[in-house]
Amino acid sequence: MSGAFDQTLRAAEDRDAQDLFGLLALCFADYPGCFVDPHDDLKDLRMPGSSPRPDDGLLWVTEDESGRVCACAAMDFPEAGIAELRRLYVRPDRRGKGLGSFLVRAVERHAREKGARRLVLWSDTRFTDAHRLYGKLGYTKTGGMRDLGDISHSSEYHFEKAL
Repeated sequence: MSGAFDQTLRAAEDRDAQDLFGLLALCFADYPGCFVDPHDDLKDLRMPGSSPRPDDGLLWVTEDESGRVCACAAMDFPEAGIAELRRLYVRPDRRGKGLGSFLVRAVERHAREKGARRLVLWSDTRFTDAHRLYGKLGYTKTGGMRDLGDISHSSEYHFEKAL
């Protein structure tokens, strides 16, 4: 799958694990108190190509010119008619160029193709740039909130969009 600005998505492979951890570490570094914890939070990224993805899910990555993962997006289908966007991360040097929008739209297309009528997501309360992106793409903050009990003391807002 490719986009208007020459980005290609592919399924994550086990060889991407180090790049994915690096990507998340760079993204989390922008937010005080956010930490990458591969032992508890990110088990599915240790072997991203082999880890089972629940509910017919997927994890896509896109690479930079040197072949390093620079962005990712995951999704699954927690219940009939509903898709959930997960793990949308864009490396800081690639932000503001439409890559996040490209990834979200690709997930939306895939969700529609699989019969989803609604896409939901949870986003850390500190990720305000992501919240602006979701709003621009038609997502509504529902008022739902959850605490994760992780090492980053994360709380997340719930967003959704009709497809």
